[in-house]
Amino acid sequence: MPRAMIAALAVLLSLCGGVLAAPPAGKDGKAGVALVLALDGSASITTGDLEFQLQGHAAAFRDPAVADALAAAGTRVTLAVYSGPSSLRVLIPWTALDKPEDAGRFADRIDALPRGFQGDSTAIGSAIVEAAKLFDRDGKAPRQVIDIVSNGFSNSGIDAADARDRVTKRGIVVNGLAILDEFPWLEEYFEENVIGGPGSFAKSAMDKDSFVAALRQKLILEMVTLPDHMPSRSVATQ
Repeated sequence: MPRAMIAALAVLLSLCGGVLAAPPAGKDGKAGVALVLALDGSASITTGDLEFQLQGHAAAFRDPAVADALAAAGTRVTLAVYSGPSSLRVLIPWTALDKPEDAGRFADRIDALPRGFQGDSTAIGSAIVEAAKLFDRDGKAPRQVIDIVSNGFSNSGIDAADARDRVTKRGIVVNGLAILDEFPWLEEYFEENVIGGPGSFAKSAMDKDSFVAALRQKLILEMVTLPDHMPSRSVATQ
């Protein structure tokens, strides 16, 4: 087993206390995991809050354990932002993270993104459906995962639970990260209406430090196939 995979699994075991099976790693340039990162750009997210999300993702991708896990799985990742229906916009197209240093370069691209996205409503269901379409564009992989970040519930567009059910029938996993600055019950909403698929889970965060910690743990967990008995709820405490 490659050194990077051993390191990633060691971190996972310390986080989860269970046995985890890695997905097939990429061969001949093919991904083992394809990951869509969908950030909340809705009106409930201020300019500072979107910057908070971007900075948090950049920091998580610079974490050595995350970089090792992403490379070991042969990850392809794309970063997008959403707000109302039909608003999902790709900020960074599909990018191969075949070596640990690729994650750092991805973080640099996040830092270099133009700011000023103006959103409206929070259409989580629409974002899920639109994110699933991205897998048809260089996102083919044995494991396909959508990450939804939001500080609010879906209030327009396709019903979130219906969208989740639609894409999970395709074998796509939907995970969530709830920012609890407005609604303390938002993680439970994610568990009931947003996440789905084998090993899906929701995490939550209250501030910058816990947001980065939750992202770091979530990105590592998403590089493996989680057993069905693993709990879906997981809150970052660091």
